[in-house]
Amino acid sequence: MISAPAGDAPPTGLLDGASLFLDFDGTLVELEDRPDLVRADAELIELVHAVQARLDGRLAIVTGRSSAHIAELFGDPGFAIGGSHGVEFRWPDGRVAAPEVPATLDEAVAALRAFASSRENVLVETKLFGAGLHYRMAPQHEAAALEIAEQLAADHGLHLQPGKMMIELRAAAGDKGTAIRHLMQTEPFAGTKPIFMGDDVTDEDGFRAVAEMGGAGVLVGAPRDTAAGWHLPDVDAVRAWLAEAVR
Repeated sequence: MISAPAGDAPPTGLLDGASLFLDFDGTLVELEDRPDLVRADAELIELVHAVQARLDGRLAIVTGRSSAHIAELFGDPGFAIGGSHGVEFRWPDGRVAAPEVPATLDEAVAALRAFASSRENVLVETKLFGAGLHYRMAPQHEAAALEIAEQLAADHGLHLQPGKMMIELRAAAGDKGTAIRHLMQTEPFAGTKPIFMGDDVTDEDGFRAVAEMGGAGVLVGAPRDTAAGWHLPDVDAVRAWLAEAVR
């Protein structure tokens, strides 16, 4: 297991012989008040493809967004995607693997929308296998948002996933750690050292998974208690580090 004192930036040589798994929001792009405003700019798309080439294809995005949404943002990306917190996958050739969506999900999402409609600046982000309730612009509603999400998860047999100023209901259990473990059993990742970069508490499962497999996690953002061994302060630092690693 690779480790480092809290706050140390990873060496660019960390990617030698490695597979790289990247979170998206808060790691490759800045968080937005409205998740639908996030875009993958041309510079980022070029950078990710350069890293993918440097690693001979051993790159995947592991995200809470759907794999289809990431593929749309990057435009026929050519890399693997673990979407919906490890619930579903999209492969470089366009193949997908996903569970069935339970009928109870629609009813739960309708309840979230009713909750949000009565509270200014509370948003519902609908996803293929769930929905996120965002209260970043209305933090005074955090307690109520958590309460209704917990109740709906219990009533409808859904999985609850907390995040940064949001909480998500999902149709199936999974996390970024299970996503990375699954990808590491496939080519071209198998037999390599996994590196995972992420910012949210939802990324801690991924940090623990790569550490257990002899790799390393890189926490992005403000320092905190974490299973990651390395640290970068923000999205700009991530992009600069990746660009340097490619060179």
